[in-house]
Amino acid sequence: MKRIGVLTSGGDSPGMNAAIRAVVRKGLYHGLEVYGIYQGYHGLMEGHIKKMDAGSVGDIIHRGGTILQTARSKEFMTPEGREKAVRVLKEHQIEGLIVIGGDGSFRGARELSRMGIATIGVPGTIDNDIPVTDYTIGFDTATNTVVEAIDKIRDTATSHERTFVIEVMGRDAGDIALFSGLVGGAESILIPEEDFDIDEIVDRLVKAKQRGKKHSIIIVAEGVMSGAEFAQLIQERVGVEVRTSVLGHIQRGGSPSAFDRMLGSRLGAYAVELLLQGKTSRMVGIQRNKLIDEDFDVALSQKHELDLSIYRLAKELSI
Repeated sequence: MKRIGVLTSGGDSPGMNAAIRAVVRKGLYHGLEVYGIYQGYHGLMEGHIKKMDAGSVGDIIHRGGTILQTARSKEFMTPEGREKAVRVLKEHQIEGLIVIGGDGSFRGARELSRMGIATIGVPGTIDNDIPVTDYTIGFDTATNTVVEAIDKIRDTATSHERTFVIEVMGRDAGDIALFSGLVGGAESILIPEEDFDIDEIVDRLVKAKQRGKKHSIIIVAEGVMSGAEFAQLIQERVGVEVRTSVLGHIQRGGSPSAFDRMLGSRLGAYAVELLLQGKTSRMVGIQRNKLIDEDFDVALSQKHELDLSIYRLAKELSI
């Protein structure tokens, strides 16, 4: 193998640039030509490809987002679109492709592999919802962003003796809500994986107020309902003023944490090693701090499972 390409696809996440940097420099170290593909699968089909050198990825390890940009593409989901992508790769003599992204990005990479392009997936998504790997690139930074917001909102909540509902990202996975809620000291956490009991939550609020607590923080993952909807439920049941804060896309941005820089660097470099070993249609990941790789078919057939013991712990600690 002499030429490889790298692209980022789906939602951006802090640490993607660290992974891009690792792919480029690891490839160059082993004598490969490395090409950056801009704007994800859309850019691949359009031929937005540029040869990278060591300087191309200088001073990016600390930057959020992705220097290769990202985009979603309906055309790539069609057989014609994928054929176009393969044709572009062959025109550029790119033999191996590293895709940094989430579940949908991996499905696209698997299709390219079936069409003869060696592909390796690197899990990059703030939702931490990719099976097989313990953590995905960007999750740690996003969680720290939420915790920082919780700490600041608590100052205001205490000053005004109010209840705040904070809506965080997580349509199908409650990892951000759960981790940030636990370490942020939230009184209640709502996640898609578990049904909530409104009576229990109201009882917690009432008892907290009776023992003199000056504020309450409730974390709601967007996949459960909107923060505004849940705040309305609480107001109707308790009769207290409830404020809502929707963190939104602020959770995607910012300088990646040390953990995400490390994770991106390790996974990006390992993806290059797998291509050099002649492997394809596999994703890289980390389990118990050890690098692993798994076949796309196996990984995509599994469902992400949240550790509900953490959910139970959060309830026990928020009495």
